[in-house]
Amino acid sequence: MRKLTFLAVMLLLSTLTFGGGLLTNTNQSAQFIRMMSRNASRDIDAVYFNPAGLSLMQDGWHFAIYNQTIFQDKNVYSGFPYLNDGDYLGKVAAPVFPTAFAVYKKENWAFSFGFGPNGGGGSAEFDRGLPSFEIPISKIVPGLAGLKQISPTFDVTGYDADLYFTGSSVFWGLQFGATYKISDMISVYGGVRYMPSKNTYDGYIKDIQLEVGGQYTPASAWLTQTAGTVSSLGAGATAFANMPTTLQPYLAQGGNYTLAQLQGAGQLSATQRAGIETGLKLMSLSQAQIDAMNLTQIHGAYTQASPTFQQQAAVLNGTAAKLNGTAGQLGDKEVKTEQTGAGFTPIIGVNLNLSEDLNIGIKYEHITYMTLTNNTEVDDLGLFPDGAESASDIPAILSIGAGYKGFEWLEAQLSYTAYFNKGVDWGMNTRDMAVWKSSNPSKIRAREIEKMGYELGLGLQFNLSEKFAVSVGGLMGDMGVADNYQSDFSYSNPSTTVGAGIMWKVGERLTLDAGFSDTFYKDQTVTYTGDPDLGESFSYKDTYGKTTFDFAIGLSYSIF
Repeated sequence: MRKLTFLAVMLLLSTLTFGGGLLTNTNQSAQFIRMMSRNASRDIDAVYFNPAGLSLMQDGWHFAIYNQTIFQDKNVYSGFPYLNDGDYLGKVAAPVFPTAFAVYKKENWAFSFGFGPNGGGGSAEFDRGLPSFEIPISKIVPGLAGLKQISPTFDVTGYDADLYFTGSSVFWGLQFGATYKISDMISVYGGVRYMPSKNTYDGYIKDIQLEVGGQYTPASAWLTQTAGTVSSLGAGATAFANMPTTLQPYLAQGGNYTLAQLQGAGQLSATQRAGIETGLKLMSLSQAQIDAMNLTQIHGAYTQASPTFQQQAAVLNGTAAKLNGTAGQLGDKEVKTEQTGAGFTPIIGVNLNLSEDLNIGIKYEHITYMTLTNNTEVDDLGLFPDGAESASDIPAILSIGAGYKGFEWLEAQLSYTAYFNKGVDWGMNTRDMAVWKSSNPSKIRAREIEKMGYELGLGLQFNLSEKFAVSVGGLMGDMGVADNYQSDFSYSNPSTTVGAGIMWKVGERLTLDAGFSDTFYKDQTVTYTGDPDLGESFSYKDTYGKTTFDFAIGLSYSIF
C-alpha cells in the first residue's frame, strides 16, 4: 500500500462566491437580487455596476446600505468504490453580507465610494470532509486484504474516521472613483478598488479506526500491534530458513538420531525440539512422520524448504514495515491557518445616454494581482508553511448593459458580463495533488479554462405607482472551465438564477429595496482515470452540484 497523502484544505474556499465569476461576487445590491441585471443602472448601485452612469443622478449626496443573507449547499457524490458513503454535503452560510455606497454629485462631476465583499464573504462547513480526504483512508481496507492469508484474525472489513473542515473567505472591496460628464450623451469614469483579503482554515482528521472481527479499533494502534506480530512471524520464518545451518553441529554427532532421542540425551531442550517440529509441520508433515524421522532426514527436509521460508520471511518482514509505515501516517492531524493579502483593481467606465429612455453602460475592471501570505498556527498536513506566499489573482471583467424606460409602467435592463478567466493561473488540480503527489507528480494536471466565462441577465421592473414597483429577472452564467479544472475541492457549474422583489419609495428621499433569488446549477460529472494503488485502468466518476438562495434588503437616502 502506497503512502497516504492528506491534502485536506488547499483551495477549499478559494471559490466561495455567490454570484458572478470564479472569484468575483457581482451580487452587490438589493436591486441586483430583485432584477438580476444592473449593468446600465442609473441609480446609486451604479457605483458598482455602471459608475460612469452616476452623472445621471440628481445633484447632492446619495447613500445606500444593503445586507444579504445567503445560503449555499455544495453537493458532491463520489463513485469511488471503497468509500463507506459517497454523498458529501458542504454548508455555506453568509448571514451578513453587507454592501454600502456613497455618491456626491455636483454638476458635471460625481465622486463615489463603494464597500462590499467582492469575493467570498461567508463560511463553509464540511462535517464529513470531502472524497479526496476520505479516499486515501478507504483504500486501507483493500490494501490490507492480504493479511488474512497470514491469519484469519487479521481480516480487516471496514474503516471509520472523524473528518471535519471549516473555513471562511472574504475579499473586501473599497472602491473610490470619479465620474465626469463630457456631454449630455457621454460620461466617463476612472477609479480603483482596494481589496484586503483573508482566508481562514480550521480542520482535522482524527480517530481513524479499522473494523476487525466485527469490532472497531484505533487504526494506528492496531497496525502497530499487527506489525509486531507479523514481524515475529517473519523472524520465525527466517529461523526456519536458517535451520540447516542450526542443525549442522548435531549432524556431526551422528545423523541417525530422532528428535526424541536427542532430547532424551540432553542434546535438545523441549523448547528447541518444539521449534524444529513447528517448521516441519509447516511443511505439511504429520506428528507421526516427524517422530519417525532421523536428524539426517530432518536436515534434508529443511534444506529443501529453506528457499520457501526465506521468501516467506521477506514477505512478512516487508508487510511489517509497511504496516508500521502506514500506522505512522494515521495519527490525528490538524490544520489551523489564515492567509492574508491585498490587491488593487483599476476600473474604467463609459456611459452613453442615448436618450431619456435608452441608456448604455460599459465598465472594464483590470486583472487584480494579489499575493496571500500564510500565518500558520498548526499544520500537521504540511499544506500551509508559515510565511509561504501564493498567488490569488482575480480575472479582468468587462460588463455591458442597456437600460430602457420607454414606458411609464415598465423598465427593462439587459446585461452581459465577460470574465477573462483564461488570463489567470488557476494552479494545479487539487484532487490530482491528493492522489499523485507522493507517487507520480507528473500526473498532476493544471486547472484550465476552455472558453471565456460569461453572464447574461434580463431584468424587468413594473411600476405599479410612483412609489411602488415589483420586479423579476433572470441570469444565465457559464465560467467556461475545462474538466481538469474541476475537483471536489473547487468546481464551477453552469447556472440559471431567477430573482424577484420590490421597490418602495418610503419618502421623497428614502427608498427601500428588497428581493430574493434562487440559483439552479447544472450538475457536473467528471471521470477520473488511474490510481497509484489500483492501477492505470481504474476509473470512477464524481458528480458536483450546488444550490444557492439569497435574500437582500437595503435602504437608500438622498440629500438634495
